[in-house]
Amino acid sequence: MVLPIYAYGQPVLKQEGELIDPLTYPEFDVLVKNMFETMYAAKGVGLAAPQIGLKIKLFIMDTMPYVEEGKDFTGIKKVFVNASILEESGEEWPFEEGCLSIPDLRADVDRHPAIKIEYMDEAGQLHIEEYAGLNARVIQHEYDHTLGKLFIDRLKPLKKRMVQRRLDAIKKGQIEADYKLKFYRSKP
Repeated sequence: MVLPIYAYGQPVLKQEGELIDPLTYPEFDVLVKNMFETMYAAKGVGLAAPQIGLKIKLFIMDTMPYVEEGKDFTGIKKVFVNASILEESGEEWPFEEGCLSIPDLRADVDRHPAIKIEYMDEAGQLHIEEYAGLNARVIQHEYDHTLGKLFIDRLKPLKKRMVQRRLDAIKKGQIEADYKLKFYRSKP
């Protein structure tokens, strides 16, 4: 089932997620299946649980569509539960990022090119793995969501001021996307 994606301004996007046990979390397999369907429907490469309104440490990603014959890149399709980045290495490099919760806004974000991450998979197995390049970048972006951080929080102050009007419009629900968004409506 395709779920609505929580848009910028939703409080859950700024809250740190809680640890979960994938073996006991209610309907965990259905949740993961729905997250992948939602991500694909919105043409994303990653999706974190806070983006569908759940304050838990869970994210998914699929960079397989970016694998090109003859290129030195191996895509991954994975589920990350209770992830913790243990190490970031290399000189930070800028790359244009976007976010399904912040439609039609892209900006260069500096991130480390390599990481070491500890996480559980959907079967509850613990892993410690290293990733580099695009895979590391997507992991860092989605991992930030589980900490209550958005890519715009990593922008330089001048750039953030330049996009503030766009962020305000998203917060007010004055945006359209080709996927279903859920906007925050404060109580009167």
